[in-house]
Amino acid sequence: MTMQAKFRKHTLQFIIPGGTSRGVLQKKDSWFIQLWEDANPLVSGVGECSIIPKLSVDDVPELETKIAESVSNINQLMNNAFHADLQVYPALRFALETALLDLQTGGRKQLFLSEFTQGKASIPINGLLWMGNFDFMWHQAEKKFKEGFSVLKMKVGALDFDEEIYFISQLRKCFPGIELRLDANGGFPLDEALERLYALNQFHIHSIEQPIKAQNAGKMAELCKKSPIAIALDEELIGIYEKKSKEQLLKDIKPQYIILKPSLLGGFRASDEWIFLSEKMNIGWWATSALESNIGLNAIAQWAFTKNNPLPQGLGTGSLYENNIASPLVVKNGCLHFKPNKPWADLVECM
Repeated sequence: MTMQAKFRKHTLQFIIPGGTSRGVLQKKDSWFIQLWEDANPLVSGVGECSIIPKLSVDDVPELETKIAESVSNINQLMNNAFHADLQVYPALRFALETALLDLQTGGRKQLFLSEFTQGKASIPINGLLWMGNFDFMWHQAEKKFKEGFSVLKMKVGALDFDEEIYFISQLRKCFPGIELRLDANGGFPLDEALERLYALNQFHIHSIEQPIKAQNAGKMAELCKKSPIAIALDEELIGIYEKKSKEQLLKDIKPQYIILKPSLLGGFRASDEWIFLSEKMNIGWWATSALESNIGLNAIAQWAFTKNNPLPQGLGTGSLYENNIASPLVVKNGCLHFKPNKPWADLVECM
């Protein structure tokens, strides 16, 4: 089949600033890629190339040029197995993979048919607390609790540690039944990380993502062995493409969990490989968004549901933006739902 493609940049604007140990996000860029066959131009698939500044491998000045080049050579790229050709552009691989899946399933944004896409089942998710001052974070926590979340994920690692400890102590005091996950985004100093993990342990923390910066495998392995809190690798997985390298990383560090962000890892094929290896080693996992719009989030949610993972997923990010793409995704009572009768925005206007 002969295909055509085009793309359009879409800058997402945060409703409230997204504070992490890497800085504060006010906006972030995505590119929507649309595919269609010459023989049937009225049916198209759409995928999203979404990057996180200072984190994504493909956060490079030439990314848009690479997207344009890929779109111009779409038939050659598809014939030559784009996963290999675009190895160092994982977000672009994810966009093309999901656009092709969407096209192959009729262009209805239902890439993985299931009880989720039929509106018969939902996905439990965590509520996200961005960094900020006490009142800012407390307002977020109260809002998430009222919305029915039983799991909260809190960003840590950038504020004064005593302030973070105090906030968590008050959170645990007022919401004793809430499950707490922490995400340091590599923000703990190497020489203080274990001490901090022991200090946090009194608050019955479920897990902490990436307590120290990636590419410190020896120190991370030591933390995973000694920490009283389960550790989940996140940034540590970025930029690792070969199966042997993935397996070696997991063997060397022996984490309790890994976090799968398909946009950062190269799509579903790459994420499935991480799942296979982690389950073989009895390492837990869950999927999270990489702050995509509802286009990417929808694809990740549908894929994640098919994995039958009972852990709450990190897929509650659709409400972060004031200019997101209207979609059938709805968050209610701490779960993500797909409402098949709720229409998508006219993506022609977005392309």
